[in-house]
Amino acid sequence: MNDSMKYDALVFDLDGTLLDTLRDIADSVNAALEAEGLAGHPAANYRLMVGNGMDVLVERAVGGRLGDNESLVRCMERARIEYARRYNNATRPYDGIPQLLGALSARGLRLAVLSNKPDEYTVRVIREYLDGYFEIVRGLRPDFPRKPDPAQALDILASMGVAPSRCLMVGDSGGDMKTALGAGMVPVGVLWGFRDREELKASGAHALLERPDDLLSLL
Repeated sequence: MNDSMKYDALVFDLDGTLLDTLRDIADSVNAALEAEGLAGHPAANYRLMVGNGMDVLVERAVGGRLGDNESLVRCMERARIEYARRYNNATRPYDGIPQLLGALSARGLRLAVLSNKPDEYTVRVIREYLDGYFEIVRGLRPDFPRKPDPAQALDILASMGVAPSRCLMVGDSGGDMKTALGAGMVPVGVLWGFRDREELKASGAHALLERPDDLLSLL
């Protein structure tokens, strides 16, 4: 990574990067599974299931245990209902994140969020936990494909008037790194989230952060 380069903006992933949402996600999906007569999973197991949107998450959690598509769709809808009930029970910013965002804003950097969480909840949790830092907040929308397709990332940068090469994409998964590379952004992986160092490196991370304030040394 070229530390001497001037960056203008950062696009952050949400779950596993800015907010620790794992317990609320796990509890919501487990409640949906149990309503279908299926055993749930330990919360830690969801680390490898999240990242591609709620429907993909439920499909992975079901693991083929429902015999027909109608039951699977019903379970997906139940998971959305359960998440609406408990999305903010245990969710919290990772330690150091509010301070990091404040420091980045003080430097004049422009900040955005791009998540595969449904757009409604992406906007809601940012408003509740990290309000006031971000110029653009986007979740999964029907008019854009999910990450790692770079289309929505590029649309965010176009809206901000920022060249991709002058923007960092910060996330905890290989999908975030692939999104960055596909859009021409600089991929930066975080090690406090849901995935591991090996996945981030294999997916093209240019730098890895042990803790939030490590990002400041890159800029």
